Order: sequence, then structure tokens, then C-alpha cells
Amino acid sequence: MLADSERALGRIDRALGVIADSRKFTLDRATEVELRIVESGIRRDQGLAEAAVVVLQLPELKERRMRPWSARLFYAYADALLDAGRTEQAREWFARAAAADRDEQTDAAERFDELDDVVIDDLDDEDDDEGQDGQDGDQEDRDLADEDESDDGQDA
Repeated sequence: MLADSERALGRIDRALGVIADSRKFTLDRATEVELRIVESGIRRDQGLAEAAVVVLQLPELKERRMRPWSARLFYAYADALLDAGRTEQAREWFARAAAADRDEQTDAAERFDELDDVVIDDLDDEDDDEGQDGQDGDQEDRDLADEDESDDGQDA
């Protein structure tokens, strides 16, 4: 959290220092992965998109076993790939992140949909809207016709 806070405050050097210092300690794997996610974000902030990708190339990307932090790792990796201009790979990893994100902690599914070339229009809704508008227009036409007839009758 400290590294991420330093990053948020724009103190990139301090954030990287926290990450470097953390290597002196024995950390649980979840914390190590979170540090890598933060470091990847820092590299992206620095305009080093490919470095951001490399930082996240962890063995857990190849494992089939899902861990509590898998969705966040996959999402960060997808985001880094997208920033590096590797759209097709990013799309694949957003899909993996969405599948791993059972608690919907990320917007991976939405990001995947944004990158998907397939657009599905709900034509039934459009037909209903047009039908409604058409009916309203027809009703307005009938009302105007009734007014015209009543005006003609008054003049006679």
C-alpha cells in the first residue's frame, strides 16, 4: 500500500524505493504480486509500456490454478499489453481476467467487450421505439385532422 500511495502522490522514486526495499523481506506471494502490479503501473506512468508488461510476466500467468488475486494480475497484465499496443493479447487477458473475476472486483468484462469487434444491436427495442413513435405520430395526425374538421364546421 505504501508503494501505491507514493505513486498516487506522484513520488515515483519513493515508490520504486519501497518496492526495491521490499525485496529484502520475505513476503507472501499475494503481496509480491501486488507490488508487481504497482510497479507495472509506475512503468506505464513513465511511458515504459513494454517494461510494464515484463514486470508482470510471472509464473502465475501460466498456471491454471486461480488464486484470490488472479483477476487483478490478469487485468493489470491486459492493461499493460493494451498500453504497449498489443491489442489482441490484451483482449485475451481481459477475457481471462473476467473469467477469474467471480466477485466482479474489476471491469474486465466491460474492457473485453470494448475490444471485441462484435457489436450486438437489440433490434427489438428499436422496433418497439419506432412503433411507439409511429403510433404517436399517427395519433397527432388524427388529432390535427379532427381540429381541421371542427374548424371547417364552425366557419359554415
